[in-house]
Amino acid sequence: MNRLLVALSAMFLQQTFVALGRALPAVIAPAMIADLMLDSAWIGVYFSIVAAAALMTQLGCGNFIVRYGAMRMSQAALVLLAIGTAFAAIGTPFFLVLSALLAGGGASVSTPASSHLLGRCSPPKYMPLIFSIKQTAVPAGLLIAGFVGPSLTEWSNWRYTMLISALSCVIFSLMLQPLVKHFDDDRIATRKFHFSDFGTTLRSVLGTRDLRNLAFSCFAFNAVQTIFTIYFVVYLTTIGYTMVAAGFLFSLVVVIAVPGRIVWGLLGSGYIQPRIMMATLALGMVISMVLLGLSSGGWPTIVIGIIATVISATALSWHGVLLAEAARAAPEGSRGGVTGGVLSFGQIGALTAPIIFALLLGISNSYGLGFIVCSIPALLVALVLLRQRQGSTLGK
Repeated sequence: MNRLLVALSAMFLQQTFVALGRALPAVIAPAMIADLMLDSAWIGVYFSIVAAAALMTQLGCGNFIVRYGAMRMSQAALVLLAIGTAFAAIGTPFFLVLSALLAGGGASVSTPASSHLLGRCSPPKYMPLIFSIKQTAVPAGLLIAGFVGPSLTEWSNWRYTMLISALSCVIFSLMLQPLVKHFDDDRIATRKFHFSDFGTTLRSVLGTRDLRNLAFSCFAFNAVQTIFTIYFVVYLTTIGYTMVAAGFLFSLVVVIAVPGRIVWGLLGSGYIQPRIMMATLALGMVISMVLLGLSSGGWPTIVIGIIATVISATALSWHGVLLAEAARAAPEGSRGGVTGGVLSFGQIGALTAPIIFALLLGISNSYGLGFIVCSIPALLVALVLLRQRQGSTLGK
């Protein structure tokens, strides 16, 4: 039990720093856009590059986790994110692209590494709960970003804010060093990386119906999560909110994702079939995103806050249930690789959704249309999961 608690604490903090670093450009985007004289659609392009880098990294990270260990790869993720975040502070187009590549590719290793480590330490029955607790680190990081990012940016400037985030990632990566020897005792130093690993990971995910459904679910859910995360604050500033007020509201609604992930994980650990749980969350995403798309500057803040809270409770809270099912369906010793493969489909959602949103924004000058269109895959997921027979892994 002590080993599990230490592993869970380390992975929770690791993913908190990663979530903070990855979300920061979104919550301080208004300041970056104004300073660099960029179009609002730029933020979608930036995060599409992040997702593209994450896609390639997650497809090939399995063997690196096996060879170097989950804790060592967690350190590597933090350091690469720190370098990418620091490059963004330079502010030129070249370094912004380089920032997106390094931050996206580096940070994307954090979840497969933590899944590999916790999959070894967690009792199978309680995996949804353990993984959900660990994944509450993501809304925790978003919450910190929303509270601290805009305020720190107004106090100084956005470049200083990015550099502070980079430094915090480096410091915590050093704090993980004493745990490497204790938790990376399963690493296989002779394991080599091959480009065929990309194909092997894809085949392992697409080879079974359960993992295919999880991959499609991850695609749809991550698309909604990404659009909400990167455009909600910017959208609010276009309808009359200040950046600090928008960041505060964002942080306020993100809080619900912390207990939300734990509750969904607890229910998915034996009370409700994970398949039904994920279908319900998908329907919640669709309804709330459509309502956000229909909202306007004349709507009361409390109404927009309630809508965003539902989005937070669904689109920001599905991870523990889905990741636990992926780890449960993965062959022994391949949890990191299979989890990375499933998450890579999520990165495809995170890659394509901002591009579609940016195109719709350019054509219609409407944020609402983008919010609605990017929720359509989640509706399809709900229909697929509800029609799926109960005899599969997702139904157990």
